[in-house]
Amino acid sequence: MNPQGVVMQQPQVVVVQPEKSHWQTGLCDCFSDCGVCLCGTFCCLCLGCQVASDMNECFLCGITCTIRPVYRTRYGIPGSIFGDFCTFVWCHVCSLCQIKRDINKRREQGIF
Repeated sequence: MNPQGVVMQQPQVVVVQPEKSHWQTGLCDCFSDCGVCLCGTFCCLCLGCQVASDMNECFLCGITCTIRPVYRTRYGIPGSIFGDFCTFVWCHVCSLCQIKRDINKRREQGIF
């Protein structure tokens, strides 16, 4: 007789998904942080680079339509790639400002 152990329960894989969340501010809520709004209005490239840097992404990611779905996915914010694309095309500056405001708010809450 071989004294080998018997496996009574198989190991299981647990997939952890980010908690569902929401945007901390609205898309056109620029008066909640006028500094971010002014930076986005007068130097959109600088704001895009700041957002990309905050997220540890390539600076080009901050000025393209890829930053919004990356951010949304990271924080479990509902939406779609199509919605992100449309927001980028028609409200690019507002979209970047919203992401930067969200980063700032999450930092204040200690969840960024």
